[in-house]
Amino acid sequence: MTTGVLEYLTVFALAIFVGIEVVSKVPSILHTPLMSGSNAIHGVILVGSMLVLGAAHTGTEEVLGFAAVVLATLNVVGGFTVTDRMLEMFRPRQQGGAPGERGPARPADGPPAGSGQ
Repeated sequence: MTTGVLEYLTVFALAIFVGIEVVSKVPSILHTPLMSGSNAIHGVILVGSMLVLGAAHTGTEEVLGFAAVVLATLNVVGGFTVTDRMLEMFRPRQQGGAPGERGPARPADGPPAGSGQ
């Protein structure tokens, strides 16, 4: 194994440990902003993987570059899907409407309309 590959594997292993430690310390109230930041980082990773694929010369480099683009794309799409589903939980539901549709606005003072009070 060459020295360069060993250095890359060492940095990769250290990044895994640091990432686990950092993410495990995040309180649950900050998970949605963390996901938004993570989506932005995955977008940068996608651009980087496309640049690496564009500079590939051998078949192995092209296959690895293509795999990097596919996995980065899955990260971006999955991150936005998870964020959208998390935000969907905070939207008010309409009685008898389709899930996810916003309900009618209620006045800030007094009981909800049609409550009989």
